[in-house]
Amino acid sequence: MRTKNASASSDESLEGPARTFAVAGQLVHAPKAAPGLYLVATPIGNLGDITLRALETLAGVDIVACEDTRITRRLMERFSINATLKQYHEHNAEQARPKILEALARGSSIALVSDAGTPLISDPGFKLVREVSAAGFPVIALPGPSSVLAALSVAALPTDRFFFEGFLPSKQHARRTRLGELARIDATLVMFESGARVQDSLQDLAGIMGEREAAICREMTKLHEEVRRATVTELAAIADTLETRGEFVLVIGPPAADAGLMSDDALDDLLRTSLTHGSVKDAVAHAVEVSGRPRREIYARALELSKDGDEAG
Repeated sequence: MRTKNASASSDESLEGPARTFAVAGQLVHAPKAAPGLYLVATPIGNLGDITLRALETLAGVDIVACEDTRITRRLMERFSINATLKQYHEHNAEQARPKILEALARGSSIALVSDAGTPLISDPGFKLVREVSAAGFPVIALPGPSSVLAALSVAALPTDRFFFEGFLPSKQHARRTRLGELARIDATLVMFESGARVQDSLQDLAGIMGEREAAICREMTKLHEEVRRATVTELAAIADTLETRGEFVLVIGPPAADAGLMSDDALDDLLRTSLTHGSVKDAVAHAVEVSGRPRREIYARALELSKDGDEAG
């Protein structure tokens, strides 16, 4: 790579502006990227986590497809990259994908980035990759920052097998139903949550996975990074004291070897929630599926809870 002082002006030729990026006060000349779609991981907080390969690719491609041009432009400006930014997100994906395919057909090189982290993790990029690969164009992955892996690495929980859930449902009934299903998975669980819902989610988690070890990871790699480790019940007990600004990754350890059956309290909580939204039959069917308890036992308990609810009403 050729370098020169970053304070020098960028050379431009008949081929257009020079493809360069800045590192430690030096401008580095990047080669023009070969045609294809490049999946480029970008920092989840600390901009210093960007890789040299990512910088060279972002400077070398013809187009950078991104979720929010304002966020990606800050990254480009930080490393003095003169990039052509085009939006690609869940709201315009149907219209943007054909244009990207047309550009690839003309021999363009395109980088796909998310606002933070690795593309395709909780964003709509997989449809683009599917269509690009089906059309026969190269798809190249540039690994890098990921909040999922960062949280797993600091949670001090088993990492030999894990299940990534993404964001939990926002409605309590749907969230508790999903948590009941997740509780049956024999692996460490990783899920995203917003600051506005993290306290409610911790309470729901406590009712279903109470004594499992867990970690709350907030603002990973950023100035106010924070990791709290305890059981789910203990974390739920301090939920009201949490700083809710920022982004959260919740990591829940796998169930204990003898934890195949849902506890009585967790079963009651699950049934009460289901009964407020459906029939006894539906509540029992769902509880049988996720609790590991006998149907006859669950049915009897559902009838008791339903009766108690009727009398209270």
